[in-house]
Amino acid sequence: MAALGSPLRTLRGLLRELRHASGRAGRPYRDTPAYQHIVAAFRANRVTSEKLCRAQQELHFQAATYLCLLRSVREHEALHQEYHGRGERSPEEVAGLVGFRLPQQPGGKG
Repeated sequence: MAALGSPLRTLRGLLRELRHASGRAGRPYRDTPAYQHIVAAFRANRVTSEKLCRAQQELHFQAATYLCLLRSVREHEALHQEYHGRGERSPEEVAGLVGFRLPQQPGGKG
């Protein structure tokens, strides 16, 4: 299994993604059932005196996987908004989209 990092970092990442997702809804993210469930689950699985706590490791793995999903969906939406087809584009706009500039034609024709 790959290293997951600290559970606190995962929790903070999940809450950050919830804040991004609920920002569009116009409602505070702390009032959402998702926030309450995530915080309750992390509080219920705090570090104990046991050397190996399988439930805590499983929760952390699931939380990290869900965090990856939320980030990927948000980044996909951003890329989709940026590169979504808006019909026919001019050659200058297409060149600018991929980072090129069209050459200037002599005589001021371009």
